[in-house]
Amino acid sequence: MIPCIDEAMRIEEETGSLLNDKFEFINHDIRNPFDISCDLIINLACPASPVKYQEDKVFTAETCALGIINVCNNATKYNSHIIHASTSEVYGDPLVNPQSEDYFGNVNINGIRSCYDEGKRCAETLFMDYKREHDLDIRIVRIFNTYGPNMTKNDGRVISNFILQALNNENITIYGDGLQTRSFQYIDDLIEGMIKMMHSNFVGPVNLGNPVELSMKDLANKIIKITNAQIEAIEREYYQRYNSGITQWQQNQY
Repeated sequence: MIPCIDEAMRIEEETGSLLNDKFEFINHDIRNPFDISCDLIINLACPASPVKYQEDKVFTAETCALGIINVCNNATKYNSHIIHASTSEVYGDPLVNPQSEDYFGNVNINGIRSCYDEGKRCAETLFMDYKREHDLDIRIVRIFNTYGPNMTKNDGRVISNFILQALNNENITIYGDGLQTRSFQYIDDLIEGMIKMMHSNFVGPVNLGNPVELSMKDLANKIIKITNAQIEAIEREYYQRYNSGITQWQQNQY
């Protein structure tokens, strides 16, 4: 049996298609303690979309910090293994590219995205301290940009935004000159990486992503070609996300 803990209010309707006799859904807020006997915990808790995690910033930070405490307490009781899904956002607005796991980052602890960035950093700190104090068997993966089926249409991430604009026959909006680059990995590759990490003896952290980067202009042109849309990519003014604020239209580059 595979129990899955989540809040029903945050589960999309299509999740029902995943239910089978080996899957048990438990409606529970990870910010509160739980008691479940298990061999392995895969901690994926916390919204990852910039739009979603900024809807309730306190909830996001608490899910990261309180959530990992409750996960570790349960694992300590039942001697469970844990693999923790961290994020590339722990590197903040990096000054080096690509980032290696020993890079400490360039972070803003007071920005409007800090609830997620700092929440994930706090979770890693707590995770490592639980290992030191309770000898937990843990693994940490830092997930970079990932895409695949069933992404939410308006989640604020660039691939879904570009595809949605193309399917609606709207010009694709690029903020800046389009030369900024990102790496994108397919969901199947991420899952394969997590499984390999689970079966390894390495604590981590380990970056999971695509080493090949793609410019926003090239990404837009690829999507236009694949969708056969009669549109073009247009450029608009761009501001760094770690300034004092960020508007809705600026978010689609992340």
